[in-house]
Amino acid sequence: MEDQVLLGFIAIAIGVAFGILLFVPFVAISYRRRGRLGLGRTLLWLSALIYFWAIWTYTLLPLPDPDTIRCVGAITDPMSVVRDVQKAFAAPGNPLRQPALLQLVFNVLLFLPLGFFVRVLAGRGILVAFAAGFGLSLLIETTQLTGVWGVYPCAYRFFDVGDLMTNTLGAVVGCTVALVVPRSLRGAEARPDADLPRPVTRGRRALAMLCDFLAYGFLSMGAGVTVQVWLEFVVKDRAAVLDGTLSSAAATIVPSALFLVLILIGGRSIGDIAVQLRYTGSRLPAPFARLLRWAGGIGGISALQLPGGIFGFAAAVLFLVAVVLLFTTRSGRGLPGVLSGQHLVDARADVAAPRPGARRM
Repeated sequence: MEDQVLLGFIAIAIGVAFGILLFVPFVAISYRRRGRLGLGRTLLWLSALIYFWAIWTYTLLPLPDPDTIRCVGAITDPMSVVRDVQKAFAAPGNPLRQPALLQLVFNVLLFLPLGFFVRVLAGRGILVAFAAGFGLSLLIETTQLTGVWGVYPCAYRFFDVGDLMTNTLGAVVGCTVALVVPRSLRGAEARPDADLPRPVTRGRRALAMLCDFLAYGFLSMGAGVTVQVWLEFVVKDRAAVLDGTLSSAAATIVPSALFLVLILIGGRSIGDIAVQLRYTGSRLPAPFARLLRWAGGIGGISALQLPGGIFGFAAAVLFLVAVVLLFTTRSGRGLPGVLSGQHLVDARADVAAPRPGARRM
């Protein structure tokens, strides 16, 4: 029981980690295909990520010690499923207490969410659910048959054609159950109103700030690791690797510079682009206003830390000011809007506006 709980926590941890990694592109796709980010659909996609990893953790982990494994064969008789059911109902007492029948039920339930996700998230029907269930189950069973693709000298878990059948059945049942979800909430197709502008709220601005924070963090991590690898394996300067000064500088300079370039060229940070926001309306020249917009965002605030000392303290203070201004300024335009004199609008407003001379329907 403790092992199963541990495997569940592992699946949740990996799923959440991948969810954080994919969050910014997910937000951007949601705003372009559905016009907004819905909490329910976001949680459903996160559940799908956790489920994907749960499948692998429950079917392959824990990996045993190679010295302790016992080689097993394959069960290729499809009628073994029928015989297991017959034996369970023929045995005295509750048939659901029979291990063989419980295993069959568990196999169906394990793949039921897959079929549900196929219909609700992908908008596909029973044939796709059948193919997805059979394909994923076959991959798992083949992984077991080959001893995790040669990691072990032989299979230590049975390849069971009955598992293929019941897993596939579970996916089909899940796809059928998903019919209770309203059609308007199913599928990945773009909504017809996705391009229409929507109100600019503090929550939306906060989401943009979160996307900026995550994007900056991943860019910073990538730059720092890249410099460390370059110092270790190309320059072969172990002292510089241990010192960490160059990697720390790169971790700040690279993402700050990328944010600066993006904002100077297009006037929008990564978070602004993701949630379809735009700063506009300043009386200042556009390049100067954009520079100030960058200075009030995570790129400029982080760059202020480079000299260290009092500048690092100033950066921390500005970060707190930025958070406060998110909740105290109109539409959450925050520190970037205050410094640049700009206000926030939906970036789709220009796209959605009718062309001069166009007839209104």
